Amino acid sequence: MINIETFVLGPVSTNAYLLSDPETKKGIIIDPGMNPKSLIKKIADLEIEAILLTHAHFDHIGGVDEIRKLKKCPVYIHDLEADWLTNPKKNGSTRWPELGVLIETEPAEYALDEGQTLEFLGIKLKVFHTPGHSPGSVSFLYDKHLFSGDVLFKLSVGRTDLPGGDNNELLDSIQDKLFLLEDDTIVYPGHGGKTTIGFEKDNNPYV
Repeated sequence: MINIETFVLGPVSTNAYLLSDPETKKGIIIDPGMNPKSLIKKIADLEIEAILLTHAHFDHIGGVDEIRKLKKCPVYIHDLEADWLTNPKKNGSTRWPELGVLIETEPAEYALDEGQTLEFLGIKLKVFHTPGHSPGSVSFLYDKHLFSGDVLFKLSVGRTDLPGGDNNELLDSIQDKLFLLEDDTIVYPGHGGKTTIGFEKDNNPYV
């Protein structure tokens, strides 16, 4: 049985997700954001197999290096945003000087791409390339659990006014990939509460 836990981190309340197997005491982390103290406390006794990034905006990568060094685990990101990890201008942290810190990390160890299947914790996660919010945005599907990053939210969608954003691409990603999933698929977004594919198909005013 895989546990899925949410940690709301950093100045813009970014959702980090911990998937863990209590029997093997192994886990993976999706989008470890800034100020990850609560997450680090939770993973103290876990072996972390990987950090998976839906995209490389500063609020989703702020805890990457701290956790990677602590747990000696690899990082996965789409190639289109590989250099965003090392470039504060590209990951957006230079746009908000009030954060008081420029976010930059070591390069990722592995690249993600459309249709890829990742295997961790004895489960499989399918990778969807879902650009629009950012060029290298991806979503991860495990069983009927979709981790959508900043592509699809409850009754909303990701902003497209940041560098590399494209509204038409975003809507195509949602309609041509995510909305083809089963209606009872649970959506775990990068911000805010959970929803389902069926609810968003029926109620999301942006799509």
